[in-house]
Amino acid sequence: MRVAIVTGAARGIGAAIAHRLAADGMAVAVVDLDEQRSAHTTNAIIENGGRAIAVGADIADEKSAENAVQRTVSELGPVTVLINNAGIIRDNLIFKMSTDDWDAVMNVHLRGAFLMTRAAQIHMTQEKWGRIVNLSSTSALGNRGQANYAAAKAGLVGFTRTVALELGKFGVTANAIAPGYVETEMTQESAARQGIIYEDWKLAAARDIPVGRIGQPEDVAAVASFLCRPEASYVSGQVIFVNGGAKG
Repeated sequence: MRVAIVTGAARGIGAAIAHRLAADGMAVAVVDLDEQRSAHTTNAIIENGGRAIAVGADIADEKSAENAVQRTVSELGPVTVLINNAGIIRDNLIFKMSTDDWDAVMNVHLRGAFLMTRAAQIHMTQEKWGRIVNLSSTSALGNRGQANYAAAKAGLVGFTRTVALELGKFGVTANAIAPGYVETEMTQESAARQGIIYEDWKLAAARDIPVGRIGQPEDVAAVASFLCRPEASYVSGQVIFVNGGAKG
């Protein structure tokens, strides 16, 4: 049984990926800042006949990230699949953006992905098999009010391609998924902060998407599932946009 770690898996895209990988037959460590929040996803996987543990970790902290990987290995086995999904937003126009908000987003998205990858790749290279999937975003192409988030997500693209170059000879692939507009708790909270009626926002967004709807977490989970399969061994260093055909 393959063992996967999914960060930021208490809700949204991360939870959907954790459920999908469990359905694919993997044991899953559901990692989130608050272990109690992770328990909801974990319990649902177990109730459906899967194997999972909830792990509380601050992935931006070196020791915490290492402990999360080590605990997963101890309880489930060697980690050969890593989904770096955890993320936060601290949106603001650049002249209003605080240094703390810049650093917070960079730390979770980039530092966190680096720390988790560094800790997990040891087990992948030993096993001569591994799958790393990083969650980027269409915001990496630039998005008003998200200088920190856009820069972090663009950084993950360069990180992904470099990891693919370095670990390919060990049977490890690294790819990135760049979702567009996906309906999650985070997008709902973003609308609320801006004083926008969420249903109106969804309808407006759907009009600009060629397939005529906004994305669901399961849309992203399906792509992650493919990238983690043995059949995807010749796909590495790629960025796959999951955005319904939108231009950006």
